[in-house]
Amino acid sequence: MNFLAHIYLSGDNDLVKIGNFMADSIRGQSYNDYSPDIKKGIILHRAIDTFTDAHPIFRKSKHRLHEKYGHYSGVIIDIFYDHFLAKNWKNYSAISLEETASAFYENLQINYDLLTEPVKKMMPYMIARNWLVSYASIEGLAMILFQMDHRTKNRVAMHESIVELKKFYSEFEDEFTLFFEEIQLHCKEKIAAL
Repeated sequence: MNFLAHIYLSGDNDLVKIGNFMADSIRGQSYNDYSPDIKKGIILHRAIDTFTDAHPIFRKSKHRLHEKYGHYSGVIIDIFYDHFLAKNWKNYSAISLEETASAFYENLQINYDLLTEPVKKMMPYMIARNWLVSYASIEGLAMILFQMDHRTKNRVAMHESIVELKKFYSEFEDEFTLFFEEIQLHCKEKIAAL
């Protein structure tokens, strides 16, 4: 799961969303240095990643790309799944994707002092290019994958995976839909337990 799914799966608490969003830039036990809600978001993020990486549906999607993209196939599927979430947003939320994205960007700005340095550096690009809404279109997805290529020094040309996305579009979308039902339930249980 990538940014949009992590934000969505955080529920309604803005600080849990912040913690979940920036969790990749927080190592080891240092999450204990944060407030309870941000800490909850970090723990939730790690639970989502663990659940996702081990799930047979996610692995099936990933397998389709593994030969060409290797280790990065999981990263690409995370982004593909965000595409399907954005594309089908009305099935998951009564609040529009545009409103959700705008509220989250505002949340980042309000809580700027709580953000990690990598997130502070990334935030202006994310907002300027409206990444969360961009996931909904193939063109926006291609832009995001191209930017990921830049961040990974173009090791595997992730933007080329748009070819596989188009070729297996219905298979990927069906897999996402089934997987997302399960991860939503998993996250509700996890949040309740935290």
